[in-house]
Amino acid sequence: MSHDDFAFEPVPGLPERLPPGETMLWQGRPCWRGLALRVFHLRKVAVYFAILLAWQGTVALYDGGSVADAMMAMLTVLPIALAGLGILAGLAMLYARSTIYSITSRRVVMRFGIALPMTVNLPFSKVEAAALRRGGDGSGDIPLALKGPDKIAHLALWPFARPGHYRWPQPMLRALSAPEAVAGILAGALKAERDGGVVHAVAAG
Repeated sequence: MSHDDFAFEPVPGLPERLPPGETMLWQGRPCWRGLALRVFHLRKVAVYFAILLAWQGTVALYDGGSVADAMMAMLTVLPIALAGLGILAGLAMLYARSTIYSITSRRVVMRFGIALPMTVNLPFSKVEAAALRRGGDGSGDIPLALKGPDKIAHLALWPFARPGHYRWPQPMLRALSAPEAVAGILAGALKAERDGGVVHAVAAG
């Protein structure tokens, strides 16, 4: 997917230009490794296939086969394992490339989707709380708890919905490479909005 796929966007990641008085504070993309590990569970799937390979080899030996027979039994599963892991890693890369997170002085905007991109606008007035979740790979997630009767369907937000929150879905900035920095920018913007102050733009990353 090239950048030209979103050439219709007046500002990358936004459906329209920012209105007067609203400034861009930060923009970024998720890192694909974080998506692969926490959205597509690449490590767990790899462990599953490793156990399956070992099981195939063990069964062959138990049935009286040689080491060569065990290796051949394992090789019958290996292409399926590699293909499955490759597909999951490829999906993670595609989602990382097609997703842009934006934090302005008034809202959070999430543009994501591979075949059918969609944009979710989250005004600060609708954000009740934001949290920070760190992953073992160094990346992190920021789930956003929303207030008010209106809510966004969990399926519509996937894979950028907080797992386990189905009744009251929470959009989530997933797989941020510098989660503490982004959390600080968002916290400052939310505070400035609620206190009626001004927050200044920072470099995108």
